[in-house]
Amino acid sequence: MFSGLNKLTKIILPKRLFYRALIIVAAPTILLQLIITIVFYDSIWIKANKNSTRALVAQLKTIEEVYQNDKKNLDFLTDSYKNNFNFEIGIKQNIFPKTSGERKFSPMDRSLRRELKSTFGNNNYWFSTSKFKNAVEIKIKSKNDTIEFIVPKEMVSASSIRLFVLWTTLPSILLIVIALIFLKNQTRPLVKLAKAAEKFGKGDYVNDFKSSGAQEIRKAGYEFDRMAKRINRHLNQRSEMLSGISHDLRTPLTRLKLQLAMISQKDLSKKMSKDIDEMERMLNDYLQFAKTQSQENSSKIILKNLLDEIKSNFHNSNLEIFCKDDIVFIGRPLAIKRCFENIIQNGLTYGNTVTLNAQKGTSFILISIEDDGPGIPEDQYRNVFKPFFRLDKSRSLNKSGIGLGLAIVEDIVNSHGGNIQLGKSKQKGLLVKISLPF
Repeated sequence: MFSGLNKLTKIILPKRLFYRALIIVAAPTILLQLIITIVFYDSIWIKANKNSTRALVAQLKTIEEVYQNDKKNLDFLTDSYKNNFNFEIGIKQNIFPKTSGERKFSPMDRSLRRELKSTFGNNNYWFSTSKFKNAVEIKIKSKNDTIEFIVPKEMVSASSIRLFVLWTTLPSILLIVIALIFLKNQTRPLVKLAKAAEKFGKGDYVNDFKSSGAQEIRKAGYEFDRMAKRINRHLNQRSEMLSGISHDLRTPLTRLKLQLAMISQKDLSKKMSKDIDEMERMLNDYLQFAKTQSQENSSKIILKNLLDEIKSNFHNSNLEIFCKDDIVFIGRPLAIKRCFENIIQNGLTYGNTVTLNAQKGTSFILISIEDDGPGIPEDQYRNVFKPFFRLDKSRSLNKSGIGLGLAIVEDIVNSHGGNIQLGKSKQKGLLVKISLPF
């Protein structure tokens, strides 16, 4: 029972902190106003209206009885009520109205109907509270005559209700507006921190973050800034270290190449040159893997222009690309380009044709890359994303490189907040599905 109620509460309550805090502030105020209004309406306003309506009907009954018993002094009676109570009294012998002029859902009409009915009986009265703005018209059947009264509306309903509602509503609205302003100021640092964390999670460098807000939020922002700077420093050191290692190793490799060129045994020289070339490719792959987290500012990317540039770089008619012109997102252009190039290069290396199809979803860009190569076994889908992992050489995969291609691709996709999946293509080769947010 309680678990179901808890689930229902989670569904009903808003998800954002700002609106939850607003409910905490506004709900007690609104509830208090409702209680005060109900108590006032029930115990004060209704009773006051009932008493004033009863007093008015008693006066109408008195006038009706005086008229029946002493018609000679009618003029004196009407003039007295007109001067002292602001009554308008008229005697007519016309037909009594058949259609009702009262409103069904008006508290004033209900109170007046109840008192007139108990005093004069059914079908012996008629009234309208809406015909005049500040007066109520009442007709009483007295034998063959009809006595018409026009009395001030203040004698039926207390006029202070509007003033009371105004004074109780305006301060509440003012307090809620002030609460909105303060809550907005308090939640803005949290939103700023969340955006900075999201930006940093996608690989963008956040070096100008300034914490603000309450002491706890400032502490969280300060620690996030320190963490981001430590990670950035670590990534820069890793990239610089591998760059230095690559530079230092290329120098002796170059000397070895020069020495091999002077060896008279050409067969041995050729074999050793191949090993040196393989070492250079390994160094380049190491350096490329380290640079996937190198500092690069995010910018607006027009996907079609980027893919057209990639296609022109390959100069291969077996590469087909289908992309609409309206796909635009924010990312690091060089990293995204490296990601697609690695996948396309693998497809062209292990297969004959590669097809890239880009589509725009509701909040993600969906990119599928298919080839007609030998593919990858399903039980190895997860392993091929591990750095330095190689499949069985008998499958003719990993003809070059050291197993960092898909690891670099996954690192780039994840750093942009996307997702990558592998599957079988329609040509029985490899299908790579990439989703990137925009």
